[in-house]
Amino acid sequence: MRLMKTLAASAAALALMVPAALADWQPRKPVEFIIMAGTGGGADQIARLLQGLIEQKDLSPRPFIPINKPGGSGAEALRYMQDKAGDDHTVMMTLNSFYTTPLIQEDLGVDVTKFTPIGLMAMDTFLLWVNTDRDDIADLDSYVGAVKAAGLDWKVGGTGSGQEDSILTAMMEAAFDYEVTYIPFPGGGTVAKNLVGNHIDSTVNNPSEQLEFWRAGNTKPLVQFTGERMAAFPDVPTAKELGVEIEYYMQRSVNGPPGMSAEAVEWYTNLFQTLFDSEEWQEFCVSDGLTCDGMMKGDDLAMFHSTNVDAHKKLIEQVGAAKITGE
Repeated sequence: MRLMKTLAASAAALALMVPAALADWQPRKPVEFIIMAGTGGGADQIARLLQGLIEQKDLSPRPFIPINKPGGSGAEALRYMQDKAGDDHTVMMTLNSFYTTPLIQEDLGVDVTKFTPIGLMAMDTFLLWVNTDRDDIADLDSYVGAVKAAGLDWKVGGTGSGQEDSILTAMMEAAFDYEVTYIPFPGGGTVAKNLVGNHIDSTVNNPSEQLEFWRAGNTKPLVQFTGERMAAFPDVPTAKELGVEIEYYMQRSVNGPPGMSAEAVEWYTNLFQTLFDSEEWQEFCVSDGLTCDGMMKGDDLAMFHSTNVDAHKKLIEQVGAAKITGE
């Protein structure tokens, strides 16, 4: 009888302990790490770097699985996340098509302000790149001259209609009064390879997408579209230095689907804060030309997204949706 009472008491004590243990949420199955762009591009490189650090530092009890969904300028990924509402085991690495694709593809039925903000890891940057074979192009003026001489025969590579590089290309067309032919590719890595192969004439790739080829001497940057020169490119002038009022950045944030639980949001936010603070991530930001001033999260990141949706709506109206989509 005494043994039975002891077992009963132990069982009761265990029952009281279980809810407390479950209060500390953590993934119970592999986490889908959706990338709304193709392989080899900036978003893909960043997501896979973070996934590798999670594994290396043993920061999650379950693995993060990178999954590329680049279709429709990120529409495939956005719709997938929308349909994952309430799922605590799916997060996504985003870029500015997070804002532009739903605005341009109105029938997509996605409102990104309803997604769950987790953390802004960085603001990525853009440079204007040409192949080093172009001895006739040494600076922005000679570039503009070459483009105007070629007209629509000048091919600018990008990652898709409505993507960030198509917006920046349209901004340059407006600023310099020329027109080019925009060629879409599945991802920034493919764009970079096509520039090296001289299948396109220029691109406004992110630094991480071109660094390998720049260091090998295959491509050269002419101008950076930032407020100040980046440490990674101290000898490359900004557009503003040259009297051209173009400054444009790409956000690199992690977000979940609508309706994630508060416990899961807290866990993911703490995880990505740990990654943001890591020496490896901070070194990557410097070497690859990203701005990492602090990880925005929670309500601040939600407001940031809302503001950027409005800003990109105005930008699309300013340069023209037809210019951006190539229609």
